[in-house]
Amino acid sequence: MAENLYVTATEPRSGKSVISLGLMEMLLRNVDRVAFFRPLINGSHSPSKKEHDIRLISQYYKLDIPYEAMYGYKTTEASQLISSGKYEMLLEGIVSKYKALEENFDFVLVEGTDFEGSTSAFEFDINADIANNLGCPVILVAKAYRKTEENVTQSINMTMESLSEKGCNVIAIFINRMEADSNLISKLKKSPSMADYLIYGLPNVDSLGHPTVKEIAEALQARVLYGKELLNRHVSRFGVAAMQLRHVLERVQNGDMIITPGDRADVIVASLAGNFSSSMPRISGLILSGGLIPEPPILRMIEGIKEGIPILSVKENTFEAAREADNVHAVLDPEDSMKMVQALEVFEKNTNIPELREKIIRTNVTILTPKMFEYRLLQKARAHKQHIVLPEGEEDRILQAADILLRRDVVDLTVLGNEQEIRNKITRLDLNLEKINIIDIGKSKFFDDFSETYYQLRKHKRITIENARDNMSDPNYFGSMMVYKGLADGMVSGAIHTTRSTLRPSFEFIKTKAGYSIISSVFFMCLADRVLVYADCAVNPEPNAQQLAEIAVNSAQTALIFSIEPIVAMLSYSTGESGEGEDVEKVRKATAIAQEIVKKNKLGFPIEGPLQYDAATDPTVARTKMPKSEVAGKATVYIFPDLNTGNNTYKAVQRSANAVAIGPVIQGLNKPVNDLSRGATVADIVNTVAITAIQAQAEKDLLKPGK
Repeated sequence: MAENLYVTATEPRSGKSVISLGLMEMLLRNVDRVAFFRPLINGSHSPSKKEHDIRLISQYYKLDIPYEAMYGYKTTEASQLISSGKYEMLLEGIVSKYKALEENFDFVLVEGTDFEGSTSAFEFDINADIANNLGCPVILVAKAYRKTEENVTQSINMTMESLSEKGCNVIAIFINRMEADSNLISKLKKSPSMADYLIYGLPNVDSLGHPTVKEIAEALQARVLYGKELLNRHVSRFGVAAMQLRHVLERVQNGDMIITPGDRADVIVASLAGNFSSSMPRISGLILSGGLIPEPPILRMIEGIKEGIPILSVKENTFEAAREADNVHAVLDPEDSMKMVQALEVFEKNTNIPELREKIIRTNVTILTPKMFEYRLLQKARAHKQHIVLPEGEEDRILQAADILLRRDVVDLTVLGNEQEIRNKITRLDLNLEKINIIDIGKSKFFDDFSETYYQLRKHKRITIENARDNMSDPNYFGSMMVYKGLADGMVSGAIHTTRSTLRPSFEFIKTKAGYSIISSVFFMCLADRVLVYADCAVNPEPNAQQLAEIAVNSAQTALIFSIEPIVAMLSYSTGESGEGEDVEKVRKATAIAQEIVKKNKLGFPIEGPLQYDAATDPTVARTKMPKSEVAGKATVYIFPDLNTGNNTYKAVQRSANAVAIGPVIQGLNKPVNDLSRGATVADIVNTVAITAIQAQAEKDLLKPGK
């Protein structure tokens, strides 16, 4: 079942709040704890004046949620981040605030942006990106009021195209304020492109589209002269009374709010009298313009009328007031009980509630964006904090990553290097690293013990104690020994060292796990809507069949550690039994060995090969080449036959599909050590440290009784 919904619209003032209200009513009948969240709200709102839809939902349904927790950013803050080239940071911040809310609730209803101050194309994109990064199925809201069926259809198609391009999972379309005789819903349902969506039409209800006198007073910053108890009256339209009285009376209609200068005593008296006449329309109120107040005799008359009308006073002249009033749009007010009941009634009467509820229950959102994956890494690492050592403590990027990791309380950290040099850089970079542990190797109390331990472990290789001390002066050796001795749970290096320098100490004394002859690596390939595991793209140039089988099983187990269901494809240049040759035979043999390991150890995940890449990843090709396969078309773990193929493929996918490649992640060691590329960004380092911590957690879990 989906655990969230994202409500977005085709344009401004489409009526999202009515749909959100109806959905909230439906959800609260079926789910115990439901939250409401808006990723972006208008920048003018403050805690003292809450954003309208948050106030509407939280007040009407008495949601006990702090206001600040119910939105991600104000639009002013979001604009600053975007203009500074920090769009990814914006998404990350929204995901972080959403996840904090999600932890305490069974379901979260998310309402998208209001199309204020930006182009429609940008709004479509940002709503799609947010929905995907929150893992939400989408409900689209369109407006039919004063629009042709062709215009509404065009608006829906354009928005659906944008959402589809982003891979969004749209489950329903609501069309608001439709005319009673419209055939639009039946036409849309007959369209093949709309076959997968639920489509509902809500009729135009005049009272829901009309603002109240209170809303007008607030929007115009008007002074309420009389009728404070009548401000919930609805205003159907505005009438400017600038002509002679007889012409004004000819044009007045029920529900009008008359705008007239404050010194027009004739219009004021006639308006009050007209409300008591059975032959005259009943107006909703008066707006007196120009800051003019009626003369005392008129005021005495007004005060003596028991059943009066609301009278507002504004500073603007008549036509300015009329223009501003005409821009006031009706909103739902939780204190306007009549309007709230009407809104819920129109939603429920025109929505097949059981059908929509069933669609939500059956929806399983499988999108996993790079931001979602990275967020899960940090959350998983934080859940059971590990201690990671970073040998390159004098490198700026390492210290900047350390700052992020410690601020987010993801891991405990030790960095190696000259303490004074590191302290100076922390000051220069303006970092908060009070909780970091710094070890200056030459001054460390562990140095002699580490040197002796290394000597004992390697003396059979004719290493002398002097050699041992020299090697232990190297930060990668010292950091690896911290891991070996249990003073750290894992190590990350390579930002300024080669892969050989980083991993060599691990080969010498951390060693490979029992039952494995080699170490290998995986990359997490974060595509727009899913994460795949590629192996081995960094370590083994020409693995033999046995080694390839070990890489496959180890990679599947790594996928499991990171909550990716392992469906393993052994890749080659042919599929099934169609190909011959030494290379394809190696893959065929490796597949058989890997399947035997899985069966013997009751690991329970499918491995098939040889498979071509297209057969492994594309369901259409899979149905042709391997119609009965458990893996073809569904693979999540891709095992390449050699380093040349793997390395080139991951880089090609990274560039051509704009994928985020996280790795290489080293697997097969007794304790986790991971290598950074020398071009690693701060974000790469943060992710790799989190991965290392999660690997350390998994190793400790395996040592628990019963594992």
